[in-house]
Amino acid sequence: MSKLVAFAAIQGGYNVVSQVEGEYQKAIYSLLGIKVETLEDIQKALDVTRKLLPPHIKGMNHLPYLGPLLDAGMATLFAFEIREALRYLNEPDFYLHSEDIDEEAGKIWLGAADDTVFRKRGVEFVDGSAPGFAAIVGAAPDPEIAKMIVEEYQRRSLYIFLAAGHNNTSVAQQLLEADVQIGWNTRIVPFGPYISSAIFALGFANRAAMAFGNVQPGDYKTMLLYNKNRIFAFVNALGEVGTDWAGAAAGCVNWGFPTLADTDIPEVLPTGICTYEHVVANVRHEEMVQKSVEVRGLKVSVSSIEIPCSFGPAYEGERVRGADLYAQMGGGKTQCTELVKMAEMNEIDDGKVEVIGPEITEIKEGETMPLGIYVQIAGREFQTDFEPIIERQIHHLINYIQGIMHIGQRDISWIRVSKAAIEKGFTLKDIGTVLHAKFHQDFQKIVDKVQVTLYTGKKDVDELTKRARAEYKTRDERVEKMTDEDVETYYSCTLCQSFAPNHVCTVSPERTGLCGAYNWMDCKASFEINPTGPNQPIEKGECLDPVLGQWKGVNEFVQKASRGAVDHYNFYSMVYDPMTTCGCCECIAAMLPQCNGIMTVGRDYSGETPCGMKFTTLAGVMGGGASSPGFVGHSKFNITQGKFILGDGGIKRLVWMPKVLKDEIRERLIKRGEEVGMPDLVDRIADETVGITEEEILPFLQEKKHPALEMDPLIG
Repeated sequence: MSKLVAFAAIQGGYNVVSQVEGEYQKAIYSLLGIKVETLEDIQKALDVTRKLLPPHIKGMNHLPYLGPLLDAGMATLFAFEIREALRYLNEPDFYLHSEDIDEEAGKIWLGAADDTVFRKRGVEFVDGSAPGFAAIVGAAPDPEIAKMIVEEYQRRSLYIFLAAGHNNTSVAQQLLEADVQIGWNTRIVPFGPYISSAIFALGFANRAAMAFGNVQPGDYKTMLLYNKNRIFAFVNALGEVGTDWAGAAAGCVNWGFPTLADTDIPEVLPTGICTYEHVVANVRHEEMVQKSVEVRGLKVSVSSIEIPCSFGPAYEGERVRGADLYAQMGGGKTQCTELVKMAEMNEIDDGKVEVIGPEITEIKEGETMPLGIYVQIAGREFQTDFEPIIERQIHHLINYIQGIMHIGQRDISWIRVSKAAIEKGFTLKDIGTVLHAKFHQDFQKIVDKVQVTLYTGKKDVDELTKRARAEYKTRDERVEKMTDEDVETYYSCTLCQSFAPNHVCTVSPERTGLCGAYNWMDCKASFEINPTGPNQPIEKGECLDPVLGQWKGVNEFVQKASRGAVDHYNFYSMVYDPMTTCGCCECIAAMLPQCNGIMTVGRDYSGETPCGMKFTTLAGVMGGGASSPGFVGHSKFNITQGKFILGDGGIKRLVWMPKVLKDEIRERLIKRGEEVGMPDLVDRIADETVGITEEEILPFLQEKKHPALEMDPLIG
């Protein structure tokens, strides 16, 4: 190890500590156990920081310099932490407190992850969803190189934490210039414009150790060893490395996080003191990603799926906005349907992917087209009960394709394809390629053969949709005779948390998943296939409210799964603390106070509603995982289940719904009406042919003597 390394790091430590002292929180707390809550606390931390600084390097000093180097690095990082704490105090609006940037307002720096973001993202470093993170400081020579490096990390499912810059730009700004979406949802997190902002990455790692490794604040040895052995991270320094940066690099050595630079800087290599390279110089940009992974000893797998677009979990939260849109399928504009069916071994050819009808490249930019995705699966261990579980995976697997956005499921799917994806050569056949590869990869125990057919002609899609709806009906009716009281275990579904971070759907026999894709038996089968997947068993525990539908065990699970954002909700009420809602819901119900009842609207109805909002507006307002009193998302099937808003009066409260939805479930509405002693209830429910405001439908309800008008007030 060169004397130059130690000199630069120690000098950097002195510089930063002196600067912060002249300016007169969590890394300090996690390592030293000192809570920094007041200016007096900062002074305590500064005293410790100053004591860590070793003597300056002189000509007579002898090797090794590692001990002083590490102390100087730690002092630098403590000083960075204090500097950023002071920034939060003096410039409270400097960082944007959000998961996403606000590019229009010029706010791209997100600062430290708040508790909600941390609880959602931190667990991914423990359960293997994210194998590690790359902290990139500085700026690449140009935006294309920045994009190349970052996308290579995304393909490996790593998070990318960004800080600092060079020559009036940064990797974060370069990525925006290259039309790359950044923010927590794409795993590209712009922490801040200064080298001190890099402390947020180490703070994130320490919080993971405390939250998931049970490391106690102040136990610095265990903290650093946990990070070295469990949090696989490294630093990429792009551009000139000054003394402050050298101090930061030395600090990262304490965590076991190596630094790789694209410039000619002094190196720290294995010499009997270090177990592997800690500072590596002159790394070529095209080799930066692979070299970083190798140096850190990180084991990552890149899905070798032969499609022109990048593929991986990092793209699941990517949005395809209007200006980026090339074409779309479904979403109320055309029909888009998905169906998975079991097949016999001799009926299908493994790997066969066929597009029947026009390809997406044959339509003009801005146009829409119908789409039917039909997947046939054969397997010695495969069962028909597994069909809906595999079918629901289509949602996130399509989202894994860079530049493609998928919302919904079953016959209400919505796929948006970006111009960038088309420019790279994306075709609809690539969807089939992805499904074939991933179903084999993720369900190898039960899947032997996969064949995918994609229909784009209206007649073929309509035929598939008709068949699919019959299949959905059969699946739903499997639990029709079960009640919530029959079981002691419910099931969770967290598949949609990439779009709705706080959303936790709990599925019971009498409350199917709000997306309509999963009922209680489906979730039970899903858990059998994948015990660590999104459908986890929930022991109901003590019943806290039998009328509204609330259980202690469910509350405890929801609080944990929502990362503390939601601590309870009710199954049978939309008025009082209803279940959370995501954008994949089939329907949204809303209160109509003048009518003393409720309405519900499905996503396939695009018109106005008596609550004053269309479905799209309702989904935008409450579809991010919120519990919104007066509103709730639910499935079409749930409308006629016995516990539907039972805590608010049940099905007799339903006073309006679109005619298309009423006609679709008419038989079930008649049957449910008979069960509550009102066989003609379906004809007392208004629709848009009667009116689209409360004032317009109220006379109809009075004429029909709708039961809601005689019930107790909706809000007591």
